[in-house]
Amino acid sequence: MCGIVGAVAERDVVPILVEGLKRLEYRGYDSAGVAVLDSDGCINRIRMPGKVAELEKEVIKTNLNAHSGIAHTRWATHGEPTKNNAHPHVCRQTVTVVHNGIIENHEALRESQTKAGYEFTSQTDTEVIVHQVYQHHVEAEKDLLAAVKDTLVDLEGAYALGVISNKEPGRLITARRGSPLVIGVGIGEYFIASDVAALLPVTQRFIFLEEGDVADIRRDSLTIYDEHRNVVKRPIKESELTADAVERGKYRHYMEKEIHEQTRAIADALEGRLGGDKVLEEAFGPDAGKIFDEVKGVHIIACGTSYHAGLVARHWFEALAGIPCVVEVASEFRYRKPVVRKNSLIITISQSGETADTMAGLQEAKRLGFGHSLAICNVPESSLTRESDLSLMTRAGPEIGVASTKAFTTQLVSLLLLVIALGRRNAMSVEMEADLVAQLKSLPSKVEKVLELDEAIKLLAQNFADKHNALFLGRGLHYPIAMEGALKLKEISYIHAEAYAAGELKHGPLALVDAEMPVIIVAPNNELLDKLRSNMQEVKARGGELYVFADEKSGFKDEPGIHVMNIVEMEDETSPIIHTIPLQMLSYHVAILKGTDVDQPRNLAKSVTVE
Repeated sequence: MCGIVGAVAERDVVPILVEGLKRLEYRGYDSAGVAVLDSDGCINRIRMPGKVAELEKEVIKTNLNAHSGIAHTRWATHGEPTKNNAHPHVCRQTVTVVHNGIIENHEALRESQTKAGYEFTSQTDTEVIVHQVYQHHVEAEKDLLAAVKDTLVDLEGAYALGVISNKEPGRLITARRGSPLVIGVGIGEYFIASDVAALLPVTQRFIFLEEGDVADIRRDSLTIYDEHRNVVKRPIKESELTADAVERGKYRHYMEKEIHEQTRAIADALEGRLGGDKVLEEAFGPDAGKIFDEVKGVHIIACGTSYHAGLVARHWFEALAGIPCVVEVASEFRYRKPVVRKNSLIITISQSGETADTMAGLQEAKRLGFGHSLAICNVPESSLTRESDLSLMTRAGPEIGVASTKAFTTQLVSLLLLVIALGRRNAMSVEMEADLVAQLKSLPSKVEKVLELDEAIKLLAQNFADKHNALFLGRGLHYPIAMEGALKLKEISYIHAEAYAAGELKHGPLALVDAEMPVIIVAPNNELLDKLRSNMQEVKARGGELYVFADEKSGFKDEPGIHVMNIVEMEDETSPIIHTIPLQMLSYHVAILKGTDVDQPRNLAKSVTVE
């Protein structure tokens, strides 16, 4: 995911810009660049494909020194990861821009700008922004703030921008819509970044810009305008994080930290990918539209937690998009003889992008001639993304704990974005897409509410401290979530846990139920609720203890043998994403009570790169 850093100060900002980029490397990128205004008012720009370390070497060689500048790490969407496509972009040695997001109408703007005599040196959608700013700023003779405001009217899509001009040294204009941006507040200096992590070495005071905000930043002044262009005050917030804090921060384990990072991770997964009430198709890559037009079916290949994400997506693809979907464990797919459907989109899902079975499954699918491929992954430079025609980064950030948490929920978010992008070509109406987009936008706030249940779930976990077996039940969309909950519990607490479709209870698993077998129920408020209640009565009648994780509107109440954890009210389509989080928390607290190694459970590895 792209990263922005910018600064206006009395001191040399070049080291700050480079260090900021390093701290944004977790977001994923394939090129990096920096542009500064020197003492002569000239724009000095250095861009490099590859790692920030390569950019840093060039910066040291050239001995850059400046009091204002912008910098960027880019993950390619429009155009290859080359030097020319790297940010910042410059127009006629006057205006320079960095940009996160996607400009939907870039082709129309490029056509009109070409006719007006502007020359393009990149394939990016961003270059139309710098030309448009120049046109309003220089040709229309407006100041930089007015030029940027006029440019924003011309843009359709999502953006976070940093803009400087050599005609107005010491001034930095920034704006956001659909992509996050923060302003770091120093003493006689200001900074901008995509994430507070980039600026922690220089400040712990931050202003979080809101949707549609534009900020006029100088060394000694800051003015923020809202989407209606009225001057507003945004609060300054003190970050609890410090630059030299241990990686786990205030958390006891990485897994605990990563569970609580899911609000931000999901917001990052949506950043720049939603425009108004629709999904921005360009997020999947410049050729996505043409490829999606050919898709007649979907074939998902994955392992472990990623496989469970695929099982949820199967319900979405068929029920919401009207597209047939097959989901397979990668280690099984590569050794059987599947029937080839030539217009199937092969979707591989992997946190690391290096899972050996998944990679081999993709290669086998290509050999058999299934069709185009798309990787859903958390690591942009991975083998899986390089081997695939398209890729969508989950943007979970670094996940250190072996038991996946935020990687799983961001996989689900990414898959639902894909379901919408494909579904609009099939059974999905405009109204349904708008409703799903609204549900996605509401996810971060709902996840935040779920995380407030941590202490209550910690108490509930005490009931599992002496248990050796557990049974998870779910129906429909939520059966895979029961599977994921069972996997988490067995991975880190070493309790033997299995998941079943609740309707299968009487076909075998009921024989295991007694007072020593806790039964965990995933209970959304949907059309299967009454059937789920019947399944629960089957357990209760055999003396089993039930632990129900319910939509707060489901109507469940505590009673002898039934322990209810009401979550939040939620829409059915996105409820699997919300329901999985309390199950993660339960597993974590049970593992603490069991005294196991939470982050590095025995016999397991984070990235499985062998068969």
